[in-house]
Amino acid sequence: MGSLFAELTRQASANARREVEAYVREIPELGLLDASPRDRAETLEYALWLRRRTNELAPSSGALTEDDLAYIASMGETRAEAGMSLESRQQVLRLHTALMLREINEATDAQRGGGVDELMCMMNWFAPQGVRGIGAYCQGFVRVLRRRLPYVEQVALLARSLLTADPMAAELALAVGMELPEYWTVTVIRVPDRPVGDRDLGSEIEALVKTHRVPVVWCPQGAGRGGELIALVPLVPGAAESVRRHAAPDLVPDLISDLVRDFAEALGRPCAAGTATAPASELAGALDRARRISRAAPLRRASARLRTHTLADVFVELAVADVPFADDWLQTVARRLASGPDLLVTLDAYYGYDMSRRPAAAALNVHPRTLDYRLRRVQELTGINPGSTHGVRILSSVVARRLSGAWG
Repeated sequence: MGSLFAELTRQASANARREVEAYVREIPELGLLDASPRDRAETLEYALWLRRRTNELAPSSGALTEDDLAYIASMGETRAEAGMSLESRQQVLRLHTALMLREINEATDAQRGGGVDELMCMMNWFAPQGVRGIGAYCQGFVRVLRRRLPYVEQVALLARSLLTADPMAAELALAVGMELPEYWTVTVIRVPDRPVGDRDLGSEIEALVKTHRVPVVWCPQGAGRGGELIALVPLVPGAAESVRRHAAPDLVPDLISDLVRDFAEALGRPCAAGTATAPASELAGALDRARRISRAAPLRRASARLRTHTLADVFVELAVADVPFADDWLQTVARRLASGPDLLVTLDAYYGYDMSRRPAAAALNVHPRTLDYRLRRVQELTGINPGSTHGVRILSSVVARRLSGAWG
């Protein structure tokens, strides 16, 4: 055994104690270790064993044995049985990895620049065996979740794991029988506050999961009964290839459109949906984009016209929302249109049917001449021709901002 490994062995007990203290200090759910000598001793024993086992195997590039992995998995089970959240479990793995790397660096510094070969040996061992260890820990954690949680809650955990790049996603996907593709579309369905008497959405969300077989999670928002339904739909290989090759805009598979309509019909109230596409490693960013798009998209009830929106649909509204004076001006235009009759609704239908008069009039249940009258009235009130390129850009933004609920 060389000097680096000797130093790590000498410091193993102190480093294990430091790890346990860091857990208590930085992870609220593990603060209970101070109140439970038995749990603290078990955690310390495990931390010390892992360091000693590392120092035994790394010099000869030996792999963790099946017994080693079973012990690591048992610690994952213990944490899950204690009710540890996904967030705390991630913190544990992150903190443990950071401390181990810090200890290696400190031991290297103690050699005053020596032990380069040993350092490379340790790092070459640490990366692959660390991945195997984390995998075993996740397997143990998921075994308990499969016993304790209903299927729909396991699917919700899978959705959260994917959005946070949690390595446990692979184990959860196996548990719920879902595949993990390279590319996904993230859809956020925004639901405004609902009356107190409205039923809970648990049964509707469970039906969606069982029908569409994709990761779905409901996220309440604020103190009201509104929130967001987040769904992750895998992209088929051909669509994913299009995204890679052409930097294509966000794609909307048919499954997403069906899911949005099914949820809206079950909800029975207006909602708005936004969709963004990303590789599995960038789903957090896709969630942020989809959420912003859903907040800019118009609220609608379930109908043939209900659809999810992409960045291409609301990029003007998103830009305007970040420019207060432009938003104020659009509100002024909206107030002029409020004198009616039904001018905002008319413009919504007119632009929704690509400025085709007859389909728009039919959707409004009015004669095409009535539609023409209303469009002329829009121009009289605002000085903007709704059929011009200039008018489309401005008035479609007014309609989207008004119907999204952005102005109350």
